[in-house]
Amino acid sequence: MHALSHGTTSAPTTIAVPPSLHLPVIEAAFPRQLHPYWPKCQEKTRVWLLEKRLMPADKVEEYADGLCYTDLMAGYYIGASDDVMQAIADYSAWFFVWDDRHDRDIVHGRPVAWRRLRDRLHTALGSPGEHLHHEDPLVAGFADSVLRLYAFLPETWNLRFARHFHAVIEAYDREFHNRTHGIVPTVDEYLRLRRLTFAHWIWTDLLEPTAGCELPDAVRKHPAYRRAALLSQEFAAWYNDLCSLPKELAGDEVHNLGISLITHEGLTLEQAVVEVRRRVEECITDFLDSEREALRFADDLADGTVRGKELSTAVRACLSNMRNWFSSVYWFHHESGRYMVDSWDDRSTPPYVNNEAAGEK
Repeated sequence: MHALSHGTTSAPTTIAVPPSLHLPVIEAAFPRQLHPYWPKCQEKTRVWLLEKRLMPADKVEEYADGLCYTDLMAGYYIGASDDVMQAIADYSAWFFVWDDRHDRDIVHGRPVAWRRLRDRLHTALGSPGEHLHHEDPLVAGFADSVLRLYAFLPETWNLRFARHFHAVIEAYDREFHNRTHGIVPTVDEYLRLRRLTFAHWIWTDLLEPTAGCELPDAVRKHPAYRRAALLSQEFAAWYNDLCSLPKELAGDEVHNLGISLITHEGLTLEQAVVEVRRRVEECITDFLDSEREALRFADDLADGTVRGKELSTAVRACLSNMRNWFSSVYWFHHESGRYMVDSWDDRSTPPYVNNEAAGEK
């Protein structure tokens, strides 16, 4: 199946989307957007990865642009100031590098290195300014990106972001345990854990500096807003599982919705693909319903006061970007070299990772 991508080049290109991954509703009902700052953002993130020594120079040169990490964020956080966009893009690039280190520590049996990194990230989250020159580039890069993110909204937002990311670190630790012990979580266990390893609430939190407004608990936790936010993230996590299933089967992974369905529900690979796709499509349908409810909620917030208008505008901006997440995630999976397993020399070893025992140095 071929689809038109309006992505990272000056002219639209035709991307081959396999039939099992093709979602016509995304292409028809979720028009793709890209932040106008994107070309500069891509360039600066590439430089940042080099300056922070997060990827070797040869890997940055050959793979950084093709991995499309900045494209993913620039298709999501529309309306962000350039500084906010850059901070989010660098943080996102760091997150992917961290995910790769976590994976390599598992593959190469480095539990001591992982535990040390886990503890250092927890500490850096509370005092990023004290970790800008840490000996581990992954800790220093994390501190730099978090410190920048903390500059945009009040301390209450920073504390919430930190609380959410502490939970993400612990979820990665549980995944480390499961993978090193060959434990495939049940479907329900996996779905709960996936909301953390995919960092659902982190990406949702970042909608607020994009909109230039911290949302109070009563707004963020309103059922209509929260459900729309959750569905946009569930779509992304499960579509990622659908697209990465071949890579993760090749790498003897245990963390994928398809693998949990095969192991615990007795599905064949083909049946698991169909079921994950069904859940993905259901997320889209349910989001469209939730979006309508959340927009009505935004209307209700506009009560004639200045604050009401501010909150209504911010919620509408956040909902618009939740919608953008669908198309950005969709195209990212068909443009990024991260998922082009068939082009790798070794289907279990991504060519863009640093395979050295960085965490043991």
